[in-house]
Formats: sequence, C-alpha cells, structure tokens
Amino acid sequence: MTPGPFDAEFLADLPYDPEVLLFDELLEVDRAASRVRCRMPTHAELPFTRSQRAHPVRHPRHVAGALMVHATGMLGFVHAYYVLDLRHHAGWVGYGTHVQRAAFRKLVPPGEPIFATCAAVRARLGADRHFVRYRFEFLHEGVRCYESEQTAVWLRVDADAPGGPKGVLAAFDREGEPG
Repeated sequence: MTPGPFDAEFLADLPYDPEVLLFDELLEVDRAASRVRCRMPTHAELPFTRSQRAHPVRHPRHVAGALMVHATGMLGFVHAYYVLDLRHHAGWVGYGTHVQRAAFRKLVPPGEPIFATCAAVRARLGADRHFVRYRFEFLHEGVRCYESEQTAVWLRVDADAPGGPKGVLAAFDREGEPG
C-alpha cells in the first residue's frame, strides 16, 4: 500500500458514496500496529457544516461533531479494508455498536485538514463475525480535536443464504456482546 489518494478499487468497494468518505488521502497503514491514518479536508461545503446558521461570535462555522462521528465509521472501513482484508463486495459489512467514550476537544473551523488515526486496541476475529474496539484520534493544526473509543461488529453476510438480507439484522441484534 502506497500512501496517497484512495484507489478506484477501494472506492468501488465502499458501502457509501465516495462523497461521504470525508477523507481524501490514505497516509499510513501499519498492519503490525493495526493502525491507519488518513487526511480529512475541512471546508465550508461539508455536510452539516454548510447547513449551519453561522454567526462569527455565537456560532462560528465549524466541522460538525456528527461529521466526526461519521468519519470514525469511515475510518473503521479503511481499517477493515487495509488491515483486516475485509471486502464489502465479498459480503463483509460493518456497523458501530458502542461508543465507550468520546470527547470533542477543539472547535474546528473550515480550512486546515484534520489528520485522523484509527487503531484497533482489541479484536475478536471469527469466521463470519469480528468484534473490534477502536481508538480514534483526530488532530487539527497539531492539536487533538476529537478522540474516542468505539466498538464495531463486522459481519460476513451471504445474500443467498437462508434469511437473505434479514441475516444482517438478525446477526446485529444481539444482547450481551462485548463492547
């Protein structure tokens, strides 16, 4: 893997339209450390940011917290693709299950990019289901602006299997799974 813009194969496998990937460059993949790092441009036309009723003092335009939370899901997909070798087109899909902790440390005005890191801190990998606890750190102008620990479940779903698409819903709806 060479750092740089995401390739067409990755973008074709993404379960969302590439416009909401939010990242424009893959900066690092460290399989041994189970870590990825990406660059996230910040600009006034980002979803939610463009819809803000901004005021220079009371509510300055900023990268919305909801966007940062969504970005963690996209980073989790980057991690699953490049570190765990999971492919959406092969039936793998991931969903966030728990936010153990999250902190917004700095209001981020549009302009300078965010550098976002995702590292798996714990994983239980099975044949058709993986549970992964991630640690996220987002830096803006060298200062931490967001950090969290979150858990995701990755499921391999065969659309032709008994239960078909309901398989995802049934597999996801589980009480007592580790967070």
